[in-house]
Amino acid sequence: MNRKRKYRYLLLTFLALDLMLMGWLGYRLLDRKIPDQILVDHENSKEVTKLLKCPFVSFDDAITVFGKDSYILHSEILGVIPFKDVKVKNTTLDDVYVSGDAVGIYMQTKGVLIIDTGEIRLENGETEDPARNIVKPGDYIVAFDQDEIRCKQDLMDDLAELSEKSVTIKVRRGEKTIPLTVDPVKDENGKYKLGIWVRDDTQGIGTLTYVDQDGRYGALGHGISDVDTGELLNIADGDLYNAQILGIRKGERGNPGELSGLIRYEDKNILGNISENSKNGIFGTMKAEQIEALTLKKIPVGYKQDMKTGPASILCCTDGEVKEYEAEITRIDMNHEDSNKSFVIQVTDRELLGKTGGIVQGMSGSPVLQNGKLFGAVTHVFVQDSTGGYGIFIENMMGNGK
Repeated sequence: MNRKRKYRYLLLTFLALDLMLMGWLGYRLLDRKIPDQILVDHENSKEVTKLLKCPFVSFDDAITVFGKDSYILHSEILGVIPFKDVKVKNTTLDDVYVSGDAVGIYMQTKGVLIIDTGEIRLENGETEDPARNIVKPGDYIVAFDQDEIRCKQDLMDDLAELSEKSVTIKVRRGEKTIPLTVDPVKDENGKYKLGIWVRDDTQGIGTLTYVDQDGRYGALGHGISDVDTGELLNIADGDLYNAQILGIRKGERGNPGELSGLIRYEDKNILGNISENSKNGIFGTMKAEQIEALTLKKIPVGYKQDMKTGPASILCCTDGEVKEYEAEITRIDMNHEDSNKSFVIQVTDRELLGKTGGIVQGMSGSPVLQNGKLFGAVTHVFVQDSTGGYGIFIENMMGNGK
């Protein structure tokens, strides 16, 4: 009898856990279908509940005023269980000039980025790691004793003139700037070394997404992070260049492809400056005389709640000319923790699949169009399926999202 009772309790426990799991998964599904915030224009603001229509979820008739042209909609599951509040913001998204051109990127870090520490071979043949457990990967050296450090050459010049054993370097770690004491050592050639691997710039190829009415552009759809530390680079300045695509390494399962190109770092090839490197892309201002040389088309911006699963297209440049290729939106996630992964897009165009295998590195920022509107940009490729990848909503990329 006791054994039967224990068995019954065990079944009831598993049943309760299954119900809890199903409830949690259902909650997560609803949470991802209904955004925390939506943008609407004044003409459609009265139809918000239709835009947010979802099974089992109802919205209050009364609203809470949030601020100028904004309000809060309260929702409930099955009309009983409090669910979430949706911020509704009345706004007007201006038309933008959509691109798809390949661009070259060059950025300088604000200070000198520390990648790691390393051992130095001394004059006596022994080794020493003078900066170990003092600095951390991801720190930025901004000062050496009293001298400002802006690039690797500044650091090398100060080390060449060093005559004291102990030095104070200031590093920016997160939001703080802290002084650290390091004892440089003489290497086997008699030169002082800190035993720190550093980097002060980065470059690469990406895709220009849009240029707005004021000449401000957005590209990539994601930020540029250091390949060693994985941290978003803190930049001092940078430039956007014309780029020429020279070759394509086709993507395949387990091996993402890549666009390879040529960037001529000459003043005449500068398209504009890079003033911001954020999680949603790189941004800056385009030179007025360069805008005319780009492949730009003026189209409306689409709100994320208007994007639908189904046919879409992407603009990209693989052979010197921007072309529009067929694709399909297969999944939309209104509230993904990573704004760069808000929807899934699958390349269906045979021509592009034949050239690249789908999405390759260098296509980040390729505009995603649907029903004549710009809804987002490509951001990632799936390693195990190069035909598909993630995208970012254009309203998030333009700074109008949450």
